[in-house]
Amino acid sequence: MRTALRLAEGGPATGVNPRVGCVILDAEGRTIAEGFHRGAGTAHAEVDALSSLPEGGATGATAVVTLEPCNHWGLTGPCSEALIAAGVARVVYAVADPGRHSSGGAERLREAGVAVTGGVLAEEAEAFLDDWLTAARLGRPYITVKWASTLDGRAAAADGTSKWITGAAARQRVHEQREASDAIVVGTGTVLADDPSLTARGDAGELLATQPTPVVVGTRAVPNDAAVFRHPNPVIFEGTHDLHQVVADLRQRGFRRVYVEGGPTLASAFVEAGLVDEYAIYLAPSLLGGPRFALGDIGVATIADQRRLRILDVERLGGDLYLRAVPVPPPATAQQGDTTHQEG
Repeated sequence: MRTALRLAEGGPATGVNPRVGCVILDAEGRTIAEGFHRGAGTAHAEVDALSSLPEGGATGATAVVTLEPCNHWGLTGPCSEALIAAGVARVVYAVADPGRHSSGGAERLREAGVAVTGGVLAEEAEAFLDDWLTAARLGRPYITVKWASTLDGRAAAADGTSKWITGAAARQRVHEQREASDAIVVGTGTVLADDPSLTARGDAGELLATQPTPVVVGTRAVPNDAAVFRHPNPVIFEGTHDLHQVVADLRQRGFRRVYVEGGPTLASAFVEAGLVDEYAIYLAPSLLGGPRFALGDIGVATIADQRRLRILDVERLGGDLYLRAVPVPPPATAQQGDTTHQEG
């Protein structure tokens, strides 16, 4: 299973499809084939592995796969049927498929007489697939909200200037996080005030290989000569303040990871709406004072309602600190959305 997880790393980290790896073992436990899913429209991991075997080569074999084999027709056929047709005798998987339309592969395999074992290295696989599983279970993209602030929580000086609160190392990490995202989201206020390019760039200012799609939220007009129009990817304008409508549209467009990098107004709106899966917080060792906080009103009126976070990582980047944190949900308020699995 750990080999299958390593294979899965070769798949795309963005888009609606999960990264899945598969190892096929013969009756003596020897590896006879390996495969992984390379993206929408390509063979799923199980079929990729089976394709390297001659006809009948998988008869009596064991397939070890990181995600429960799918049981639906998308851009490709169901993996459960491919494994049955290949004569596989046993399937071992790590994590159950949460998709409403794609799950049921384990049940279908058992109906066909295939021995099935689930939950092997489930914790490691859950951590590896965390963003995709979150998106699949909630029916929306995995959303990271980022901000940079001083130690006293200010995102800008009293006159509005904010370049630069953090140093070069922290800013470069932000560009790497942009590159790892499907979309980067800002509000019209940020576009009008800062005219950002919203690109992912390297140390020398060069464009990185993968670029997030720029998304601008709000109803104010943006000048035709705004830098965002020079982005390698066409900008998406979401002419609304309804964030649930925005994230639903981004889901429909096939985005898995969304990076919110707007100003305090947009960040606060995402927090208040409960639409944050991860926080990327950059803290500079400085003080500004004044009114320009990194967050505004998030709907907390009393200390009992505070939004608690769990810090996953703390890293020193030059003279700055990077905190990676996730929300701690209140008891008995777990959200359940459309869990359609769109693996293609």
